[in-house]
Amino acid sequence: MKVIAFNGSPHKEGVIYTGIEEMAGELRREGVEVEVCPVGGRLIHGCIGCGVCRKKGLCAIEDDGVNEYIEKTRRADGIILGSPVYYGGIAGAFKCLLDRMFYTGLNLNFKAAAVVASCRRSGGVTTFQQLNNYLTLAGAVIVPTVYWNVIHGNNAGEVREDGEGLYTMRAVGRNMAWLMKALEAGKTAAPLPEHGPREWTNFIREKAL
Repeated sequence: MKVIAFNGSPHKEGVIYTGIEEMAGELRREGVEVEVCPVGGRLIHGCIGCGVCRKKGLCAIEDDGVNEYIEKTRRADGIILGSPVYYGGIAGAFKCLLDRMFYTGLNLNFKAAAVVASCRRSGGVTTFQQLNNYLTLAGAVIVPTVYWNVIHGNNAGEVREDGEGLYTMRAVGRNMAWLMKALEAGKTAAPLPEHGPREWTNFIREKAL
């Protein structure tokens, strides 16, 4: 089994990297392969809503590796999203990547997924929730946690002082390994639910002339 982890911080080995590695250590101990992709420092264009990806399954914009990340995610058994807090939300370049990846209709149905947010002081829970929005809409199974997956510090050295935050990351890593194994075992015990064709409804109606 394999997990793809996205480090959405422009600092390749900063706070988010440290949090992801705490999770990854527990996953690797359970025999799960983890690939960490440092994407926060890349030049990634925002989604333009052209809709081409809905036909091709890949983004029409050819830039810094977005389609490669889409394919990696499709092949993985689990996914981790990590972002520092920028003005109370997801870091800009990383949000551009996530918007484009998930707008393709990325299917994570019944794959294990977890997030981590980092901040100096506040905004962590908001960013935690924003990251989870992508995963829930893609059908992922969110890994249970012992507290919000938020770690604190301005750099990798400072975050080492956040003992509770790092404990939470390790707990999430252990829980993720268990959940992935449980989901794999469950495939033979119970078939996945079928929902039929998707129904789309807009909330704007044309006025009668």
